[in-house]
Amino acid sequence: MKKTYKIDVDCANCANLMEEEAKKTPGVKDAAVSFMTLKMKVEFEDGPDTESVMQDVLKNCKKAEPDCEIFL
Repeated sequence: MKKTYKIDVDCANCANLMEEEAKKTPGVKDAAVSFMTLKMKVEFEDGPDTESVMQDVLKNCKKAEPDCEIFL
């Protein structure tokens, strides 16, 4: 399953950090963050609840970039 989320991030480097952290999160098969469109596309692994996975993605992203936001 793939979903797109609106994000708030300050710079392209921060968007790259968010993408790296999202990809490391269990339950995420792949992720792509676009600073230009302020969107994050996430492909989920089969099984886990997408809402709980996205809560973990947000926690991981905030470790790398505390000012970022993902609108779930």
